[in-house]
Amino acid sequence: MELESTVRALIAKTCLTLDANDYPGYLALCHESFNYRIAAYSPEIRKDMLWLEKSKGDLKDLFNLLPKQNMDRTPLTRHFSIFTVEPAGREDHVKVMSALQVFRTEHQGGTTSLVAIGKYIDEIQLGSNGAVLVDREVRLDTRMLGKGYHIPF
Repeated sequence: MELESTVRALIAKTCLTLDANDYPGYLALCHESFNYRIAAYSPEIRKDMLWLEKSKGDLKDLFNLLPKQNMDRTPLTRHFSIFTVEPAGREDHVKVMSALQVFRTEHQGGTTSLVAIGKYIDEIQLGSNGAVLVDREVRLDTRMLGKGYHIPF
């Protein structure tokens, strides 16, 4: 139970920091060798599509450019539910699969709509200093995201 609680707390923090646009806080939850991907399967071409792939340093650069981007600044809220927690091949690593839903709420609390659904496929390193993300693949079912979303899910 303690393992699942630790994993749940880390994934929740990643969602909360992104929801709050706290990009340094998000990066602090990631290992130095962290790798991030957004992918989706296209039935039309019968292949996986890789939409974004960034190292921790590349994500930092992306986050630093966000204030200069012409983008939709409507707040996003991420919700997750853990499906599985399994050993990841190394003693101090686990692989976690979670359901992901991303919602968009209009400014001043107007309507809320679903932006995307998919899965987080995370590799997490557990250590004496806590847990950190080593790898995250956001595997989206939604393929039509509209314009202006430059923030990782």
